[in-house]
Parts: sequence; C-alpha cells; structure tokens
Amino acid sequence: MAQCVQSVQELIPDSFVPCVAALCSDEAERLTRLNHLSFAELLKPFSRLTSEVHMRDPNNQLHVIKNLKIAVSNIITQPPQPGAIRKLLNDVVSGSQPAEGLVANVITAGDYDLNISATTPWFESYRETFLQSMPASDHEFLNHYLACMLVTSSSEAEPMEQFSKLSQEQHRIQHNNDYSYPKWFIPNTLKYYVLLHDVSAGDEQRAESIYEEMKQKYGTQGCYLLKINSRTPNRASDEQIPDPWSQYLQKNSIQNQESYEDGPCTITSNKNSDSNLLSLDGLDNEVKVDGLPNNFRTHPLQLDPSGDSSNSIDGPDHVKSASSLHETKKANAGIIHGACLTLTDHDRIRQFIQEFTFRGLLPHIEKTIRQLNDQLISRKGLSRSLFSATKKWFSGSKVPEKSINELKNTSGLLYPPEAPELQIRKMADLCFLVQHYDLAYSCYHTAKKDFLNDQAMLYAAGALEMAAVSAFLQPGAPRPYPAHYMDTAIQTYRDICKNMVLAERCVLLSAEILKSQSKYSEAAALLIRLTSEDSDLRSALLLEQAAHCFINMKSPMVRKYAFHMILAGHRFSKAGQKKHALRCYCQAMQVYKGKGWSLAEDHINFTIGRQSYTLRQLDNAVSAFRHILINESKQSAAQQGAFLREYLYVYKNVSQLSPDGPLPQLPLPYINSSATRVFFGHDRRPADGEKQAATHISLDQEYDSESSQQWRELEEHVVAVVNRGVLPSNFHPTEYCLNSYSDNSRFPLTVVEEPITVEVAFRNPLKVPLLLTDLSLLWKFQPKDVSGKENEVKELVKGEPEMIGTEVVSEFLINSEESKVARLKLFPHHIGELHILGVVYNLGTIQGSMTVDGIGALPGCHTGKHSLSMSVRGRQDLEIQGPRLNNTKEEKTSIKYGPDRRLDPIITEEMPLLEVFFIHFPTGLLCGEIRKAYVEFVNVSKCPLTGLKVVSKRPEFFTFGGNTAVLTPLSPSASENCSAYKTVVTDSTSVCTALISSASSVDFGIGIGSQPEVIPVPLPDTVLLPGASVQLPMWLRGPDEEGVHEINFLFYYESVKKQPKIRHRILRHTAVICTSRSLNVRATVCRSNSLEDEEGRGGNMLVFVDVENTNTSEAGVKEFHIVQVSSSSKHWKLQKSVNLSENKDAKLANREKGKFCFKAIRCKEEEVATQSSEKYTFADIIFGNEQIVSSASPCADFFYRSLSSELKKPQAQSSLHTEKQSIEDTMRLIQKCNEVDLNIVVLWKAYVVEDSKQLILEGQHHVVLRTIGKEAFSYPQKQEPPEMELLKFFRPENTTVSSRPSVEQLSNLIRTSLHYPESFSHPFHQKSLCLVPVTLLLSNCSKADVDVIVDLRHKTTSPEALEIHGSFTWLGQTQYKLHLKSQELHSLQLKACFVHTGVYNLGTPRVFAKLSDQVTVFETSQQSSMPALIIINNV
Repeated sequence: MAQCVQSVQELIPDSFVPCVAALCSDEAERLTRLNHLSFAELLKPFSRLTSEVHMRDPNNQLHVIKNLKIAVSNIITQPPQPGAIRKLLNDVVSGSQPAEGLVANVITAGDYDLNISATTPWFESYRETFLQSMPASDHEFLNHYLACMLVTSSSEAEPMEQFSKLSQEQHRIQHNNDYSYPKWFIPNTLKYYVLLHDVSAGDEQRAESIYEEMKQKYGTQGCYLLKINSRTPNRASDEQIPDPWSQYLQKNSIQNQESYEDGPCTITSNKNSDSNLLSLDGLDNEVKVDGLPNNFRTHPLQLDPSGDSSNSIDGPDHVKSASSLHETKKANAGIIHGACLTLTDHDRIRQFIQEFTFRGLLPHIEKTIRQLNDQLISRKGLSRSLFSATKKWFSGSKVPEKSINELKNTSGLLYPPEAPELQIRKMADLCFLVQHYDLAYSCYHTAKKDFLNDQAMLYAAGALEMAAVSAFLQPGAPRPYPAHYMDTAIQTYRDICKNMVLAERCVLLSAEILKSQSKYSEAAALLIRLTSEDSDLRSALLLEQAAHCFINMKSPMVRKYAFHMILAGHRFSKAGQKKHALRCYCQAMQVYKGKGWSLAEDHINFTIGRQSYTLRQLDNAVSAFRHILINESKQSAAQQGAFLREYLYVYKNVSQLSPDGPLPQLPLPYINSSATRVFFGHDRRPADGEKQAATHISLDQEYDSESSQQWRELEEHVVAVVNRGVLPSNFHPTEYCLNSYSDNSRFPLTVVEEPITVEVAFRNPLKVPLLLTDLSLLWKFQPKDVSGKENEVKELVKGEPEMIGTEVVSEFLINSEESKVARLKLFPHHIGELHILGVVYNLGTIQGSMTVDGIGALPGCHTGKHSLSMSVRGRQDLEIQGPRLNNTKEEKTSIKYGPDRRLDPIITEEMPLLEVFFIHFPTGLLCGEIRKAYVEFVNVSKCPLTGLKVVSKRPEFFTFGGNTAVLTPLSPSASENCSAYKTVVTDSTSVCTALISSASSVDFGIGIGSQPEVIPVPLPDTVLLPGASVQLPMWLRGPDEEGVHEINFLFYYESVKKQPKIRHRILRHTAVICTSRSLNVRATVCRSNSLEDEEGRGGNMLVFVDVENTNTSEAGVKEFHIVQVSSSSKHWKLQKSVNLSENKDAKLANREKGKFCFKAIRCKEEEVATQSSEKYTFADIIFGNEQIVSSASPCADFFYRSLSSELKKPQAQSSLHTEKQSIEDTMRLIQKCNEVDLNIVVLWKAYVVEDSKQLILEGQHHVVLRTIGKEAFSYPQKQEPPEMELLKFFRPENTTVSSRPSVEQLSNLIRTSLHYPESFSHPFHQKSLCLVPVTLLLSNCSKADVDVIVDLRHKTTSPEALEIHGSFTWLGQTQYKLHLKSQELHSLQLKACFVHTGVYNLGTPRVFAKLSDQVTVFETSQQSSMPALIIINNV
C-alpha cells in the first residue's frame, strides 16, 4: 500500500472516537451562524484533547488516554442513504488529485526506473470519509451517541425553559419508537447543558446569572458557559485571525467544484441539492442557513427523491428557491469561517471541550464501564446452564421459533437491547473508545464465543473484527495479530451477511495493519479479494493499493504492480473517475513501455488517448494515439483501422481548436528521409518512332557507384581538356540527381524555370491502406535580384506561385504495409535560395474497405477515385542527417555529423539546355560492322549554346567524320547499296595491285598529345541558337568482342554568355549494343626470301592474312565477302596480292576460313613521313569492282581510333646514365630490326536475309602488326591464367636492366639468302665431280654495323637429314669474315661439289654475327626456316 500521513496506531483510534450529539436552540444556532459555522462545525478543530487524560478501569487501575478525540455532530433523525454515501465518496475521490509539480518517488527495480507517487491522498480521504459516514448499526455501538450537548443562547428570553424543551426533545428522539435513528449507546444518555454567550452583543451579567442558575439545577459537572463572538464581523478584515476550520470544511467540502469539473458533478438530477454544501463528515454537519428550528432534520446524505428544486432541505417547514441556493453555493466559495472569533475565543472553545471531556464525558464512560463490568462478573459466577436459564428469564423471549437454517443465516438472530451478550459488546466498545485495548480484547473475545454459540453471525463477525484490532493495538504486543480473525470476519460479512460496507471496513483496517508489519503480499491478497462488481470505485481504490503493495515488497514485483494498476485504471474509468483512470494507466505504461509487450502497450495507449480526450487533454490524447500508430503494430487490420479512425477524429478536434495555428506533425505514413532523392531538370521524353532521346539521368535509374564514378571521370576528363589539360580547383562534378550516396555537403545549383522533383519514400506500417490527398511540398524561398541582393523570405504553403510553382498530387494511395515513393515537383520562376522543408497533406483512410484493388468511387464527400472516411491536414518534415564526420581527431573521438544540403538548392540564372535525339540508332551489330545513324541536337532553352563536345571511354565505337568536309562522305544514298563508306568505282585492270592514298591522323582528331576520347561535335558556326536543331551523321562500329556493351556518351556544352556559378552543363547517354560474331582475322608478317625486289632494294615482306567466318548464323548472315584489304602505315604499304587463285570473289560461308597472302614493300622516301607529321600511307587491294577509299571517313576514323590506344602508350624513355647511353642505343637498333609498323584493314560485306529481304551489312576489322614473325589478331585474346608456382625464398639480386639483346633479337640481325639453279644436270659418267656456283646474299637488317662470320665447315649430322638429302661439300675458303654496314647487302660467291645425283639441301652454311662494339657472337637462325633444295641430275 502507499505511504499514509498517519500510522495505523494513529489511524484506528482516530477512526473510532466517542460520539456526542448536539441539540441547539434556534438562537444558539444563529450565534454560531454569524461565523458561517454550525455549532458542531465550530467545535471541530478543537475536538482533540491537547493533554493526556486519566481514568480508572473497573479494577481501579489508572488508565492513561493519549490524543483523545471526540466527535460532536448535530442530531439527524434520518439514516443516510447508500446512494448519497456513494456520491459523497465519489466526490471525495474526484476532488483529491495528485498535487501539481509533486515529485514522485523513483523506484529502481531490476532494469526498471519507475516514477511512482509515494502517497495516495485520494485513498486516505476516501477511507476517512468512508469510516466517518458509516451508518450506525445494532450489532455494534462504536458510533452510537454517548452524550448529548444541549445548547441555548444567553440572549433568549427564557434560557432555562429552552434547556427543558431541548432535554425533552432529546428524550423523545431517543425513547420514542417513531425514531429508529440516531442510535444511542445506553438508555441513560449524558446530557450536558451549554450556554452560549455573544460577548460583543450580549449582557454578560445576565449570562453569568443564568449560568449560576444552571449550576444550581444541573450541577457544576453538567453545564458550561461558552463565550464567543468577541468581535463584530465588520472588523474582521482588520486583523488576520487563523482559520482552523478551512482544513476540515474546505478540504472536504464539495463546494470547490473547479477541481473536478470534468467528473460527474452530482448523481441526482437536482444539481442544486444542498449535499453540495456538505462537509464529507456528513453526520456532524449543519446545513441550516437561517434560524429555523432544526428538529426532525433529515440526514445530510439523504438523496433528494423527487429531484425537484423546491424539495425540503432542512425540513418540511423550510422551502428554498433553486436560484437562491445556487447563489449561496457561489457565495460559500469565498467565505471566511470564524469571522467574529478572536484567539481568546479559540482558547475558550478548546477549554470548553477539555472541561466537557474531563468533567462530563469520561466520568460518564467510567461509570458505565463499571456498571457493565459488574453485570459481567455476576454472570461469570453462575454455571453455564443456570446462566442460560437466567438469561432467558432476564431477557424474556428472545426470538420466535426459527429453524436451525434460519439461525445460521445472515443476521437470523436479533438480540434485544438488554441482552447480556450485547452488554459485553457495549463494554468492549467503550473500552476500545477510551483506548483500553487489553480489557476490550478480553470482552470481544468473550462476546465472540457467545455469538458463535448462538450462530449470530453478524454479531460474531463484528466481535472478531474488533478483537483482531484490539489485539494488534494492545500495548507491548502480548499476542500476535490474529489475521485469521479478520479473514473470518470479512468472509462472514461478505458471504453470509452480504454486507459489503462492513467487509470493506475490515479490509481497510486489516490491510493497514498488515502493511505496518510489512506483510505486503498478504495485504495485497486481502485487498484484491474484496474487489467485486458491486462498486467500481471501491474496487479501483483497492486494486491501486494492492499494486502499491506489490511495488513496496522487499523485491518489488514490477509487472504485478503494472497489471493491477491497469485493472485499477479500468475500474476508475467505469466509476467515472477519468483523471484517476488516466493516472493509473500512465503509471503502468512505464513498465510496459519498450519491453516488447506491443499489444499491451497498444491497449494502454489507446485507453490513455480516450481518457485524455474525455478530459479535453487533447495534446496527450494525440500523443498516445500517435504511439499506437508509429510502433510496429501486431494488431489485426480491423483493430488498426479503429485506432487510425480514433486518431484522426481526435486530431481533427485538436486542429479545429486552433485552425490558424501551425500545421501539426503527422505520424503516418513513415518517411525514410535519408532515401529522399532530388532531381533537377525536365523528365526524359519518350522515344518517338525512330527518334530515341538521350537516356540522361532520371529517378527511374538505380544508383550504381561504379557507373557514377565513370561519369565523374568522363566529366573531369572533358573539363580538363577544355581548360588546357588542367582541372580547375573549384570544379565539382555536375549532379542532376542527389541521393544518399552523392556528396551533399554543398548547396546544389539548379537553373530557373527548370523543375525540381523530390522523390519522397513513404512506408505504411499499418495493415490498412492510407490515402494522402492534396499532397505537396512545403518550402521556404529567399528571392534574390539579378544583382544578388536578398529580398524578404517567402514562406510556403499556398503562397507566391509567381516565385515557386508547387505541384499538388490530388490522391496518393499507400496500400497496407507497402513502401511507395511519391514524386513531387516545384517550378522555380525566380532566382534565389530555396529550402524544401517537408511535405504537407491530408491523412485519411478509405471508407469501409480493407483492400484497395478495384475500388470504385464509394459514396462520400471525397470527389477522387477513393472515398475518404475522415482526414486531417498536417505535415511531416524532411530532416536528413548528413554523413558521420571522421577526419580530425576530435571528430573521430566524438559523434559529429556533417550537413546534408540536398533539399536546399540555389536557383541560378538561366542556362542553355540541350536535348539529343538518336535517329536509326541500332541495338544489334555484328562485330566490326559499320552503320550510319544520325544525331539531332536541339537547344530547348532561351540561351544559345556553344562548345559542344562528346566524351566517351570507347571512342573506337563511333565517329562524326573527319575534320575536313572532303574526307567525310555525303549522304550515302548516291553510292551502291547505300554504303556508309566513300567508294570509287574501279576498272578490272587494277585488280590485285594496290591503290595508294594518304591521310594524316590529325585530320581525324587523333595525334600525339591529343585526347581521342574528347570529340568536338561539328556544329555549324559552333553555336546552337535557342530553339534551333541540327542533324549530324554518326558512324558506329560494332565492338570486336561479342556480347552486350554499354557505351557511355557524355555531351558537354557551355553558354555563350559565361555564368559565374555554372560554367558548363552536361547530358548523358548510355547506348546498349548487342554484338554478335562475324569474322576473326589473324595476320603474320615475315621477311621475303627474295632479298631484292624489282627496284633492287631489300626489305620486302610477306603478309599472311587468315580470315575465319565465326558467325553462327544467328543474325541470319548468309555469307561474308571480303571486298578489300587495305594497309596503313608510315613506312610500309601492300604492293599486291600473291594469292595463286584467280577467284576474285573472296566468299566465306558459315565456319569457312580464307587465306590471303600479300607482298608488302617499304614506302618510297618521299612517301615516308617524318615521325612528327603523323602521315600514314594507305594501300587498298580490291577484290570487287569498287574501291573503298580507306583514307577517308569512316574507314580511316575507325582505323585511327583503334590505333589511339596504342598511341597513348608512352615512348620508351632514354636512360639517364651517360655511360649506358651507347648500350641503350644499340639495344634500340637491334630491337628495331625486328619491328614493323604495318596495320591491316580487312573490309567486308555480309549478306543477311531478314523477313525475306536481303540486306547488305558492311564492316571492317583491324590487325596491328608490330613484330616480324609474331601472329597478331583482330579480336582481343583471352589471357590464360598463370599456373600456380611454389613460393620460392631467395635473396633478391641486383635487378639491373639487361643490357644484352636476346638471342631471338640477335638472330634476326642478318638475313641470308642462297641463289642457285633449282636443278642442275651434270654428266657424271664424263666428270665424276659436279661443281655448282651458289651466291650467298647477306643483308644487314639493323641500322648498326655488324661483324659477320660465315662458316662452311658445318655438316648435317642428323641421320634423317642424310637419308633425305644426301651429302655434298663446299669448295674453296671455308670461313669468311665480313663487316656489314647499316642495312648493307653483300653477296658471296661459293661453289658446291656433288658426287651423286639426288636432292640436296644447300642450307648448311652457319652464319655468326655480332655487333661491332660487342663481344658476344650469335648464330643466325634462318637455316632451319626453309630448306634450300637443289636437284642434281645425270645427263
């Protein structure tokens, strides 16, 4: 139980005090009424004795009474009505609320920290009122009157006569059978005569004389002269006299209606019933306003049965109008009590009570106890049987004959007042009232036995109850508290007697006693046992106290506390105690909150919301309902729908209270703020026929960090190129779409008149659909002049459409548990700073429907597609937390977040806006296929644009043609088959010999130091005016690898008028091309064995080209025709085709291979370009009747673009060390003799059948030949993964660059060639030796001087060679030493000697070479390359 102001040792004696009646004359009543008090009320503050009192017990022992209090009350002849008592208790509880700002106790139990009010003043008030308002009953005498004060005024004409009248009146009330109420303790009631004297108005001498007369008549012990009203009321305001009555009257008075105007004011229909003016002590209160007689007064707790305002209040002879009573009630609110009394008067009253108790009441009690004790002793002396006979004789016939069942029934036995058992009970009660608990206990114990023997259960229960209390209160605790007495009493009252009031009293007392012994568990069980359906208020209070028991245990039972608090709250709610109900639920909520008891939390929040709403605490109601909706609810859909409707209803009422106030924050739907995306610019146009708009950026694209990085690199690349190779320090990549991955630390820039789209991510956590209507963005705007001066801030909501246009979404439906994004637009019409604050919308739900599929317009006020049941307007803010800072030490050690400014764009002046459309753009190509498309550039803004460039990581994929108009072919319609190439018709004579042309790579934007990725778009006049559009041709070449290719284009452009904030703009396009296999080309180049060509110069080459058709006819390709093979080089050119086949048409069907051989020669000196001129010689060998000019667009474009990757590789850097310089130079010379820079371009046509139409596709493949003898491919080679090797541990050696050329490189220094007749006839029968002259040609391939040794002594040792070829001998000098200068040709004349006919291999000479300045000699390795066979015939 909660802590109480009084301990149980103080509470029980104060609850059971001697009762004294007061009967006043009208005049005496008038005197006290001057102080706005009745006589009984006048005495109330002074009714406790200030000193100890002594009395003698029956054994003549001195007994000390401490803190004795007496209760004086006016005689009321009607018993209180239960309904009125209920109302009174209800009002007491509702009038007592927790004090504002009361500091609650913090109880820590386990992981709970609970704020709990330690005291429950409403329970104490209830208990006090309950105990005082208990009606007197026949089975006990504790609240029966012991004495009666008869009060008369000294100002009356005949005071003594008045005393006689009052005495007779009292006698009549007590002894006349017409009055069953009030109850009197003993027939011989003590009468105490009091003379009231008004000091300020009365005659003191007369008063004294009357008092003397009274003493003569009634004795000095039986009368008193009380002087009051020492000052006049009009002087009351001069000095401040304390008002001791206010705590008794004001605290308990039901006048102060303000404290609980929300509760039920009265139960009766008559609101003006004077019970509103009663003090809660009810029995001792005076409601009389003027001096009318107070005889036969009704009880103040009498309910007004008629409900009529004219009903009698003070008696049948007093009628009062409703209006005047209402005024009295109003006036009473500010009344000062005791206005005519001075402090001396206070002392006199206090003295009067002392005298009355000492001289009147206590002697009377003492005498009564003695009398009763004598009776008891005399009874003990008789035998039990004799005594029972005496008892029958003494009491007469007790009751009519009753069956035993009836006897056992409730109060089946009624004793007459004189019954000996009742005398014992009377004595026990008297002893109890004067705190003589030992004697009381023994009497109760005796009575209990008698009552139980007689089966008088009501009497027995009363005796058990008081025996238990007396045992507990006995000084020195001679025996333990007999709790089982109380349990039996409670059970008897409740189950047998059906008297819940008495059972409740038992429980209240016993629980307090158990609490004082820290037996909280037993106390809780007791309190819970008495909760029942017959009284919600009682059940609520007891359950609340039980909850406090659980929390106050040694180990607090927190969940039991919370559960019983909920039960108490529920009962409070049923009893109409809304404030207490709300308080209980709020206290219990502390336990359930955040512990995963979601359904319990929902129930509590829902109830708190309802109660708060009833009490007009609308903010609390909204907050509670909000909690139900925002937690992940496990409720059913129907329940969630009910919660939502309730919430909307409450919210609507709140918003109606302040319609002009700020918009409230709505809890639904959830907004994932960090997922908010902002897009600057117009939506992409859809494709229109063959026209396809650039993909650019849109909100439909998912964020991809890799592609985002690629776009950033492209932009950096083009900006660096525009700024002469340097990226400006203030460069930031252009961001059109901001999301949680982008860098949002700066204010984004956007252009006036271009829409801003904000994508807000909503999530509906409920199982019911939510309908948002009139959804739009909330913003704040700060306009600026063109000069940059700020104007005043413009706030949203409807305002300023001329500054910022706001798009309103009329309906936005989010289905149950759905996540959905809304795209909301703003249209800035003015420059300045814009801040997007959040979203504003009406929140509602769909009427009478759980699902949303196919709902038509339901009947309702809403005009849209869905019918809205109820909606409230509110807002939600978009607050985005920036990234966690982690740079400095301070940021790492603390948690700091940077800003996120994606919602705060700066609107800048207008800029040009480019749109790009692709016409006839293919989606599928063969590898290497060339296709012509067109690109349309449109300027849709009001500013001209210039400096248009396109940048791509795959420049080899497309071209806009060369820099000069001559190189770029016109629209291809003029040529055969609409070829994309520039073609020239040839005559058939020029077949198989090369047609030569030349072109510079600079013309095609490719050269050393240039950036092949950045391609300027050739706009006419380099400017695109507002509204203008231009179409340009664009050639595409399918990438060499099959598969799907994503190719990114970034278009860069600037405004003609330079803007300070935005320097340039970009437009992105991603082309997706699917390529399928076409041809594979592989080529090798080797030195020709014929070292001299027609012009007598050395260094011819043979080029072998293998072409394989790898197409798997998926694309419907029938066959490929190789129409032309071209070469392109700075130093070499193809001269002619050496294919033996006369078949000019080189056709390749599916999976066929073709082999071509071409002779290549060095270009003439005038044709050979210097390294810097970048001039290439193109040679075309044609297999058809039409030459494709390979030095023109687009053939040369794609050739140069494929080369550009090679060109980007850095040249070999010369070494820094001068001593190594010569070695390095020599190395270069040796390497160069193996190098050849010859590039082969194979041009082809493919015949495709598609939809029974034949199409001709064309394309080209490139092979770059770099090294003699090494095979090169047109398609990228797959790298074989290296085999795993064991890990080796070794000391690293000095890794210097090897200064020696490799064997392979040295072996190619010298080319050798033998010239001899293919067959030689010799008459062996004439001459046995056959001599054949052989010329050995030696050619120095390098540009260095070389020393050569030719050794003829070598013999073929391998038996296979002997078998095949036979043996011969060289005649003459066997070793020659020669010195060959750079690229020199030298011939040696040799003789071979044969002795037999046969076939011989002359390729036996070994040739060794070394560089003149080197030591090491290497053997050249061309012998094994091809046998030099000679046939010797016999003639």
